[in-house]
Formats: sequence, structure tokens, C-alpha cells
Amino acid sequence: MRKRRAFTREFKLAAVKKVLEKGLSVTEVAQELGIRDTLIHNWRRAFEADGSLQSEILNSPSMDAELRRLREENRQLKIERDILKKATAFFAKEKS
Repeated sequence: MRKRRAFTREFKLAAVKKVLEKGLSVTEVAQELGIRDTLIHNWRRAFEADGSLQSEILNSPSMDAELRRLREENRQLKIERDILKKATAFFAKEKS
């Protein structure tokens, strides 16, 4: 009879985060860790149910970096949009 392994909350959370943040498949992460993929599915459901998954992911450094990158991209796109609006207005006046 095999002894049942116990996993810490941190281990479980790290496994789920690999799937969500790094884009790895559940099967890939399970094989890497030497566990069944159903465990990761169960852990994810449990973390989603108690709300801890969302707070952990939202407070992670990688999400902060992604948020900064997206804000900068948004700022740049607004500048480009404004330039195109002004150019359109300029050329519309010129045709008249």
C-alpha cells in the first residue's frame, strides 16, 4: 500500500499559478511535478471557491509588470489615435 503524499498550500498554489500565469497545460505541469493532473484541477477549483486564487494572482509581481506594460501600451495607442484624428481633420479641410 502506497503512502499518500501531502502537499503544502504553497506547493498547490505554485502548481496552479504555473498553469494560469505561464500558460503551461495542466498535463505539462503535472508531469513536471510528478503528480496526477486531476490534482491540479481540484486545487484550482478549491482556490477559486475560497477566493484565494484571485487575490494571489492579482498581487503577483508578474501581474504588476503586465499591468504596467498594458498601461504604457494604452497610453501610446491613445497618442497615435490622436495624431490620426488631427491628420484626418487636416486633410478634410484641405479637400474643401
